[in-house]
Amino acid sequence: MVSKKVMIGGAVLVVLAGGAYALSASHTSASKNDFSLAMVSDEGGNISDHSFTEISWKGVKSWGESHDLKKGKGGYDYFLSKTQADFDTNFQQAQAAKFSMIAGIGFNLQNSLEKAAKQNPDTKYALVDAQANPKLKNVTSLMFKSEQSSYLAGVAAAMQAKAEGTDTIGFIGGQYGPVVGRFEYGFRQGVASVDKNMKVSSIYAASYSDAAKGTLIANTMMAKNIKVIFHVAGGVGNGAFTAVKSHNQALKSDQLAKEKVWMIGVDIDQTPQGAYKTADGKKDNFTLTSSLTEVGNGLKNAANDAMKDKFQGGKTVWYGIKDGGVGVITSNMPADEKKAVTVDQKKIEDGSISLKYTGQYDAPKANRTSLTN
Repeated sequence: MVSKKVMIGGAVLVVLAGGAYALSASHTSASKNDFSLAMVSDEGGNISDHSFTEISWKGVKSWGESHDLKKGKGGYDYFLSKTQADFDTNFQQAQAAKFSMIAGIGFNLQNSLEKAAKQNPDTKYALVDAQANPKLKNVTSLMFKSEQSSYLAGVAAAMQAKAEGTDTIGFIGGQYGPVVGRFEYGFRQGVASVDKNMKVSSIYAASYSDAAKGTLIANTMMAKNIKVIFHVAGGVGNGAFTAVKSHNQALKSDQLAKEKVWMIGVDIDQTPQGAYKTADGKKDNFTLTSSLTEVGNGLKNAANDAMKDKFQGGKTVWYGIKDGGVGVITSNMPADEKKAVTVDQKKIEDGSISLKYTGQYDAPKANRTSLTN
């Protein structure tokens, strides 16, 4: 495997030929040996959710281990939120344990994090996927240009759908809002760049934790002959993976070319979730790609900055493809899709492809529905 390293803002961007682009935070020794880091999860918290919570925790854990710290008070830890009612309590518990920095993982935590930051001005906070009030100088906001990675996922999805002979692609969202809207916007732009007549059918689960809804939505899409499904829905997406796996496991290997259904993962490489065996025992995988969000590395950088008295309080730090904050997995793609995605990635990096997301994305209403119960 060929790789190259580029120094960017004290971090190392490792470019892997044929794979993902990942930002690895610097492991410079701590300037303070008493610095500690905790994270508060979004609702439905599951530390092994194969999505946002898991990739965030991996970053926090990696940061702690790189500084010879232990899990728990005085080192690094997590506080899981089952529902939004847990947010305030979890921030209070993290504060009571005297963690030096407390991260809120997801835009849903903004109000609770800002409240905690006002009450505890000497504690540093990191807010992921939302922009805190800039007057709060003890809060840094970490944002990710997910429209860029989802654009590339859209290119692969459209090419795969055309190869399958279908004209509609599925998009499963958690709760509709600015963050998931960013993914949907980029995804639709990528699909349209391949075929402007290709349709994207979006269904929102109004949840990030209800796996049963994910199963229901995926089954509904497959019943309409949708062969490629992209989820940005946390635990809901796990249910979609379950449905697609059940479908594919019922196929024999000679049926795959016409009937196989593909999933596109989010935040973390979800290739392992796509592994299965066909009805006649052939090993296969149905994860076409994953839109990566390097949240954990953003948290590492924020913590290291704070330790060195370089904390970017009151500011928003953006991560995109060019600096390794987002990316896609290409190793599962057919050669033609991989080539097209690689070309378009370079165009995004050099500005030839410009994606202008304004904070909300309103697709044609006929192409978006929501489950409310």
